[in-house]
Amino acid sequence: SSMEKEMNAASAEGYRFEGTMGGETAGGGNEIVVIMSRRPSSSGERLQYKLLATKKTSTMQKELTEAGAQGFSYVGQSVYESTFGGREVVVLLERNDKQKTTYEYRLQATSRTSTMQKELNEVGRDGFQFCGITVAETSFGGKEVVSIMRRAK
Repeated sequence: SSMEKEMNAASAEGYRFEGTMGGETAGGGNEIVVIMSRRPSSSGERLQYKLLATKKTSTMQKELTEAGAQGFSYVGQSVYESTFGGREVVVLLERNDKQKTTYEYRLQATSRTSTMQKELNEVGRDGFQFCGITVAETSFGGKEVVSIMRRAK
């Protein structure tokens, strides 16, 4: 919640998300690092950010569905090791108040790359486009490849 608040505060000052990475940093232990940059005026557009973090793929799918219905678009994902939650998949979403598009998301998680390829091909035929991928330890599957696909509604 702190990262989400910081990103929204930076957005109010004209900054926009550029990239993210989770891991061990020299001074802070395990952290998620977000890069934001100030862009030239973009005709008064206002961006809002949402950060989702969980170990359970079913929870992430539910939260992505809710955020997509609110018009949030995928911008990045990483893996973060928190003190309380352990290793979690973190997804960053952005919403532009000038655009009214809503999205549908599909989260694919498997320990086998051949299964992932099959699943990605299936949802790709349904019009979903690839957003991002991480390898994470999830609650049920151990180490899994987690990919996120999106399509506009």
